[in-house]
Amino acid sequence: MDPNASSIPATARAATATVKLRLTRVTKVFESGGQRVEALQPIDLEVSEGEFVVLFGPSGCGKSTLLNMIAGFEEPTSGEITLEGQPVTEPGSDRLMLFQEHALFPWLRVIDNVTYGLRWEPGYRFRPRRRREKAMELLRLVHLEEFAKSPVHELSGGMKQRVALARALAPDPKVLLVDEPFPALDALVRAKLYTELQDILVRTRKTIVSVTHDPREAACLGDRVIVFTGRPGSIKAELTVELPRPRDINDPKVAECAGIIAKQLEEENNETIPGEKI
Repeated sequence: MDPNASSIPATARAATATVKLRLTRVTKVFESGGQRVEALQPIDLEVSEGEFVVLFGPSGCGKSTLLNMIAGFEEPTSGEITLEGQPVTEPGSDRLMLFQEHALFPWLRVIDNVTYGLRWEPGYRFRPRRRREKAMELLRLVHLEEFAKSPVHELSGGMKQRVALARALAPDPKVLLVDEPFPALDALVRAKLYTELQDILVRTRKTIVSVTHDPREAACLGDRVIVFTGRPGSIKAELTVELPRPRDINDPKVAECAGIIAKQLEEENNETIPGEKI
């Protein structure tokens, strides 16, 4: 690690925070046509309530596979994933995913996309007015209330991702999962979304697990960055980003942190000090 890493000013997350999500010796092996591919070596990880954890590593290291297992889309080959002490065995509205593609329904208006997942939620079934009120609250949060009645095809790429974020937040999931939703956007739009996502994090105290291969994104968004080795993926380092929020993606201190994170991949064969702060 960079010997100057600990000198970066910050406020660390509370060490006493409640563990929300726990992964215990989680592995994944894919088998098809007689071929066996080991995607993940045993992973042990705890995510605290209200924490923003970023899974960072090279392409193909298994970080998106791990996110899919947390979402319940795939089963671990071995090990266990628990949310608030309960085993994760299938998808559920307590863990919602913000995908790389916005995946909005093009035949529905913006507000109808946001309310869609609320139709089956307790307290919202058969209560269309309450669903609309909740949707408008979230559209205000992502600064899109004036586009509530707009068709999806009229929105820009960044606006579509903000609608997708509002839709994911609507059922009030216990954990929000973010799978690299911003790479296709231009730099200015992406920077704005980074700021808005941090604002939502601060205002809602939502627990978030995100995946990226961009070290600057990891430094800008994460409270803690989990660095993965190449396939089969394993945890190489856990880095606490001690920079105050909101963070600007173009801030030199964020760039400095990003350099420290990126350096981990360059030193994959060297021993790393766990729990380092940057």
